[in-house]
Amino acid sequence: MIKVVIADDEVRVCKLICNLIDWKALDMEIVVVAHNGIEALELIEKLQPDLMVTDIRMPGCDGLEMIEKGKQIKEDVDFIIISGYSHFEYAQTAIKYGVRDYLLKPINKNELLNTLNKIREKYRQKTQQLSREEELQLQLKDNIDKLRSGFFVEMLLSKNANRADMKIDEINKNYLFKFQPACFQVFIVKVDCKYKDLCENMNVVGEKIVQTLNKSLGKECFDVETYLKNSRVYGILNYDKAKQDVVRKKLKSSFDDILVQQRLYHEIEFTVGLGRPVEDIRQLEDSLLEAEWAIRQRLVEGTGNLLEYAELKNHHESCDSIIAELTENIESPLEVLDSEGVICEINLLKEKMLDKPNISGQEIFDLVTAIYSTCLMLLRKYKFNISDSELLYETFLLHADLCSSAEELFELLVENICKSLGIIVKDKMQTDIKPIYMAKQYIQQNYMKPITLKDVSDFVGFNDSYFSFLFKKESGKNFTEYLSEVRLNKAKELLKETDMNIANICEVVGYADLKHFRKSFTKYTGLRPNEYRKLYA
Repeated sequence: MIKVVIADDEVRVCKLICNLIDWKALDMEIVVVAHNGIEALELIEKLQPDLMVTDIRMPGCDGLEMIEKGKQIKEDVDFIIISGYSHFEYAQTAIKYGVRDYLLKPINKNELLNTLNKIREKYRQKTQQLSREEELQLQLKDNIDKLRSGFFVEMLLSKNANRADMKIDEINKNYLFKFQPACFQVFIVKVDCKYKDLCENMNVVGEKIVQTLNKSLGKECFDVETYLKNSRVYGILNYDKAKQDVVRKKLKSSFDDILVQQRLYHEIEFTVGLGRPVEDIRQLEDSLLEAEWAIRQRLVEGTGNLLEYAELKNHHESCDSIIAELTENIESPLEVLDSEGVICEINLLKEKMLDKPNISGQEIFDLVTAIYSTCLMLLRKYKFNISDSELLYETFLLHADLCSSAEELFELLVENICKSLGIIVKDKMQTDIKPIYMAKQYIQQNYMKPITLKDVSDFVGFNDSYFSFLFKKESGKNFTEYLSEVRLNKAKELLKETDMNIANICEVVGYADLKHFRKSFTKYTGLRPNEYRKLYA
């Protein structure tokens, strides 16, 4: 028998929970009722219950503290959280502690019963109380679920799938569906949030979404199947064409219920993308692509909507030219690690892109990811150390997919590029000072030769543009100014300490033109060479 503790400071709520369910039929027993957190903790220690159904806010001990301490007292105790809307932020935190499920007030009997059945199943598996028949049934159900999910993995989402030969009878046989020759339609429920929140909450949120969809659509369709992957819940509907309007209304109603979750999770947003109905199962991929296109439209039209398929627009021809133009414009600031220059170019492109009429969310997403890929490519081109750029790009795609607007997507782009540039600059700050000393030493030893910026940058192992930028930054003057200073200082020394004529000095210090030497020397010292010699020799 599964021992249950009910904890709520409202007596009537405790009575409701006790009377709402036939606990005995679930092989569960309510061993005690508590009305404050301190009492509940004492009962966990004393009675060692298997399950606690508790309000998230109670007097005496904060609900979150009670859950945390309760898990310390009995690690395997399960919790079901009961919460009102105004306290749901506490329930979000509780989920991080491993809480099994959450229920909203007023408590729905069927929802509570479903959750209790899952806990009962888990408990009986853990304690090996299942009969052979029950074990086989659970194993069969698990195998069926895996097979049906395999259809998404192997046939719908795989790039290598052979969909041209798909037949309903074979799919039903191989994946245990109940598809009928009728309408097929793909939908996607997209979850947008911070990556950390996705990792912590997606399993619970995804399960709630699936429950809501199956409950609403199951009776109207020959078959419904959902598949959770990353931040998406994919779904396939198979229904009679005559029920198309009914199914759409049911889906819209389900989404309204899903939006309740959005109001609870303040940092999470939902969107539904709907592909068009198709009558040939081989066209499921078309419906999927349209659902994905609709999902991307949230970047333009906003989240919290059911976005339906539209005729897929051809890629704007000018988008390719925009990327080419940006690549050209962004190359110079990237070459010298000028993050402000990069940001300026990206902002100009963003304004140009978003001003385009009928620009689609998919085009915006493709553009932004192409820009990031281009930036990584250019940094590699200029031999800046980017560790595991493929992983960087994959991580960027994952985070970009969670952006809910074009503005947020461009912000992520700028943030990631600046972060990469910042890491490179920090690394360069630690390694570039020595090369500048090496460059100055090289100039001082070779000033009499016709050395160039390329000669020196090759000597220290940098590209010309970056070396020029770095030299000016570290020295306060550019290469040409520094070389002239070294040569003219040597000329001053020779004018003071030798009898060499000015033409010979000009040649010795590296000037090829006497007139240019005299002009440069006069500008540098304020005196002509012969005046300097008379004054200081």
